[in-house]
Amino acid sequence: MFTATSATCVTGLVTVDTGTHWSTFGELVILGLIQVGGLGVMSVATLLVMLIGRRLGASAGVLTQAEARSFTARTPGQVLVGVLRFTLAVEVATALVLTARLRITYHEDWGGALYSGIFHAISAFNNAGFGLLPDSAVQGAEDPWMCVPLMLSVMVGGLGFPVWWELFRHWREPYRRWTIHATITIWGSIALWIGGTVLLAAFEWDNEQTLGPMGTGGKWLAAAFQSVVARTAGFNSVDIGALHQESLLLLDGLMFIGGGSAGTAGGIKVATFAILGFVIWAELRGEPTVRVLTRRLSAANLRQALTVALLGTGLVVAATGALCVLTPFRLDAVLFEAVSAFATVGMSTGITADVPPTGQLILIALMFLGRLGPITLGAALALRNRPRRFEVPEERILVG
Repeated sequence: MFTATSATCVTGLVTVDTGTHWSTFGELVILGLIQVGGLGVMSVATLLVMLIGRRLGASAGVLTQAEARSFTARTPGQVLVGVLRFTLAVEVATALVLTARLRITYHEDWGGALYSGIFHAISAFNNAGFGLLPDSAVQGAEDPWMCVPLMLSVMVGGLGFPVWWELFRHWREPYRRWTIHATITIWGSIALWIGGTVLLAAFEWDNEQTLGPMGTGGKWLAAAFQSVVARTAGFNSVDIGALHQESLLLLDGLMFIGGGSAGTAGGIKVATFAILGFVIWAELRGEPTVRVLTRRLSAANLRQALTVALLGTGLVVAATGALCVLTPFRLDAVLFEAVSAFATVGMSTGITADVPPTGQLILIALMFLGRLGPITLGAALALRNRPRRFEVPEERILVG
């Protein structure tokens, strides 16, 4: 049940080694669940974007409506076909590169190389993090022909189909004609990727158990790989359990933020995190409204972002407290496990298999709620509209 939930929710946490414990049939079942889970969530989330945009109408000043304008001329069937074609194109391209590399450099037979290439390509695009090797991507930590295709596939899947739709539609005039949602998702993701890489390299540069033994190029590659997959793929090219505490805390933050809306990544999403940042900036400047580039956000949009973020935080804190009671592990390891499950990442410090059954049930619930919770909650809040017939007097409460 744990493995099935992890695969369907495209998480990657496992209690047994995928490549050695399961038969080929079992691995194919896992692969099928990953594909169905990732493709299904991406399709449903994209259709919800369409539904929200059409329900709110042209006058609504929320990001999801602005994003949906590019879909209003399309039928749900056309959008689903587009999602399927996009998914298969990225997965096939990734699989071909990985297969060739495994055959040429690692001397696997063509059958084994093709099987491994397809498995890891599907796992990477769907941000699942399942791998056939016990050490995940550690053996190829300094091999750009293995790490870079996986990173690119994770990035593409994590940004979300609506963002790529915008890029394809306006490739002749990039940036100027992007929607606000696409703009903050792309630039926010780039900032998190670069920031995570630099900080992780700084924290682990001399750690002999992680980046220390590598050359300069290998260190930057491994740091970049971990920064990208923390958003939320779950592969690892270094021993996660050997990372410094500050590195684990950094990855906690990257995992919790996650990727783009209507993508295969989890977390509270980059757009939600960016909205909270704009709210703080506006409040510090004393501005009466919150502006994102050339648009003003509605109060409803701000409440939605706050609700998703705070409920996600509460869920992680509650689960972490329960796991601390049920397990003998340190707080940093338990928190990392809880965030990884909620954000459907799949990275672990190595304690998953040793968590008691009750704790594993908590992780199962976290994976399920983390995969469907933000999407369902965000859609429900956007579609829910209860107008009040009267309003009470306003009063200001002291804060801080």
